[in-house]
Amino acid sequence: MNNEQPIARQALTPADKPQELRVGVVGIGWAGQQHLKAYSELDGVRIVSVAGMEQELRDSLQLEYSIPNAFAGWNDMLDHGGLDAISVAVPTFLHAPIAIAALERGIHVLSEKPIARNAVEGLAMVDAARKAGRVLDVAFNHRRRGDIQALKEVIDDGGLGRPYYAKASWLRRSGIPTLGSWFTNPELAGGGPLADIGVHALDYALHLLGEPKVVAVSAATHSELGPQGRGGGSRYSAQATSHAFEVEDFASAFLRLEGGGTLLIEAGWATYRETDDLLDFTVYGTDGGAELKVHGAPFPPVGQLRVFTDKEGESADYVPTVLPGRAHDAVVEDFVTAVRGGETVWAGHDGSLALYRAQIIDACYQSALEQREVRL
Repeated sequence: MNNEQPIARQALTPADKPQELRVGVVGIGWAGQQHLKAYSELDGVRIVSVAGMEQELRDSLQLEYSIPNAFAGWNDMLDHGGLDAISVAVPTFLHAPIAIAALERGIHVLSEKPIARNAVEGLAMVDAARKAGRVLDVAFNHRRRGDIQALKEVIDDGGLGRPYYAKASWLRRSGIPTLGSWFTNPELAGGGPLADIGVHALDYALHLLGEPKVVAVSAATHSELGPQGRGGGSRYSAQATSHAFEVEDFASAFLRLEGGGTLLIEAGWATYRETDDLLDFTVYGTDGGAELKVHGAPFPPVGQLRVFTDKEGESADYVPTVLPGRAHDAVVEDFVTAVRGGETVWAGHDGSLALYRAQIIDACYQSALEQREVRL
């Protein structure tokens, strides 16, 4: 299995060198900077444009990566042209308009998660990608963690038998990202932690379980600390407010899977729990179980992964070998590989997997609002 480790690159002859790919990045926050770094390390890729509102940071990044064109507005970047592909690393409400505008210009798109504020916007993006015949990928970087990949190998090799129950969560104690920012406005973000970090837990859980179909969800959301101005620690939050806190600060969802399996998702920005953030996954199967805990998530490159099984009636628990993953580096590299793969590859990269995640999240919010199970 590919553990997403760096591959030693041999010198390419002129005939072997890939055609230069001209890329741009919209958004210059943390995520946008990860995309810039990843593109800068790939052979045959040239960053030709960057767009972001913060002029001082934009100027600094333009100088650092020797980017010829820099713009305050994304539409100016697209109008300038000269792009084969772009990354979209901006607030969620801008994902759809930027991606669709780029796709309509024949530009391949890599968007940050979630795909959009809701599945309606996500479907519009997927339709635009299919109509244009271009790549639309969405960055789910946490499935690229080395510990998740190691567990995926155990499950795919049959080491746990048939998984029948799993739980995935991402929990913070004081982690509301900037109280009063776009993150806490449902019209801008699409939701709270369920849409923000819960979609990561949903993605890596379904990935680990082999992409089972979700047939029904029953969810609940809570907004207890954010409205009181609590839950925004210094690492995530400045207390300057421009929007009311109108999203949940904790959510849980019970998912029924095709074939009878079940999955529990928990996502919390602010809960009274231990100080360190926790990203985790627990799975029970017919022949074994496993537990992954990443304390201080997402920063530790390797979490604590244990597999529980037996052999001839005796405990045979073990700790798999885990190597660090490559996160955004792998996401960007795979996006570039897909773009270079040509039309036969592009059709398989239309954003439909990320759209399915959005449909599940929408069903969870509907379930919480209507206090009933929602079937998909």
